Amino acid sequence: MAERDYYEVLGLSKSASQEEIKSAYRKLAMQYHPDRNPDDPSAEEKFKEASVAYDVLSDSNKRQRYDQFGHAGVNSSGGGYNPFGDINDIFSHFSDLFGGGGGFGDIFGSGGGRRRSRRSVGERGSDIKIKMPLTIEEVAFGTTKTIKIKRLVVCKTCNGTGAKSASDKIKCSNCNGTGEVRQVTRSMFGQIVNVGICQSCGGTGEVIKNKCADCKGDGRVPFEDTLYIKIPAGVNNDNYISSQSKGNAGRFGGPSGDLLVVIIELQHEKFKRMGDNVLYSLEVSFPDLAIGSVFEIDTLDGKEKVVVPSGSQPNDSIKLSGKGIQGLNTNRRGDFIVLLNLVIPKKISNKEAELITELSKQPNFFSPSVAPPKKGFFNK
Repeated sequence: MAERDYYEVLGLSKSASQEEIKSAYRKLAMQYHPDRNPDDPSAEEKFKEASVAYDVLSDSNKRQRYDQFGHAGVNSSGGGYNPFGDINDIFSHFSDLFGGGGGFGDIFGSGGGRRRSRRSVGERGSDIKIKMPLTIEEVAFGTTKTIKIKRLVVCKTCNGTGAKSASDKIKCSNCNGTGEVRQVTRSMFGQIVNVGICQSCGGTGEVIKNKCADCKGDGRVPFEDTLYIKIPAGVNNDNYISSQSKGNAGRFGGPSGDLLVVIIELQHEKFKRMGDNVLYSLEVSFPDLAIGSVFEIDTLDGKEKVVVPSGSQPNDSIKLSGKGIQGLNTNRRGDFIVLLNLVIPKKISNKEAELITELSKQPNFFSPSVAPPKKGFFNK
């Protein structure tokens, strides 16, 4: 079953602001929350669907990729996009939108039981963004690039725990292993419960007595990785290519971030891109235009012969159909367009001047001071 458009899920247009996206999600999340619909199995699915749509559209980078490439832009593996491990992750995500666990639990009365510490939920690793310069030939046909990046990976010595041994991790006494601390205050509106991350353990629920010597307690170590990035034909400047889980590893068992490859188109000495078409300026002389000529020029496909017909005019163009750039997500190629650029010599010899003067006296070669036409625009 095809995924629904995320804007459609939230009932918004593509020009919706971040405030409109947040407001629409809050409304749907309140409406379909399973605690409010215990006897409606479809409510949880709608709640999940709205949460996935909000996760993408509330993030500027994900939203840009989604607007450009659709669902494929936020899910390079081809399956359905789901940033949450299970329904509890969504509850936590929803809770954060309402300003903390206290507000979430007070609204539904049972939300607190669903909360999990950072130790069990995990902390997603950060994304890595790099720039990828591409030639027009690489843009035209697509390419595969080999890159080396430095990123954080899970420490193999401690398996990401950050501790020297299993016994070196103990329950945090400040939060009693929950990873959270609660503060209860009273106001004229009733009891207000604020839930925050425990500062003693950083939300893990555990503290380390002796840290791993390799990662110094972080659970991650630097690593230089070699990756192969497939660039599709027809990409544009500033497009993103996303490689999921190729960013920095997460902490506390959390998922890795993504690698975002930003396309940078390099300027070509002879070619100029216009959408999927390529423009080429061919310098020609007056005789080339008048009597015709044949040129061999460089194209994206190598050397090509171009025939300039007799009687061609300055700035005329010759189209080589299907010799341009292959469009994104299609097999169709644009055109290679040759523009005829008339070049007038800045200096000529006396002999050349005599020949040009003689030529200008002929019926087809005139100047207004020598032989004005018998009929023209102003004297029909």
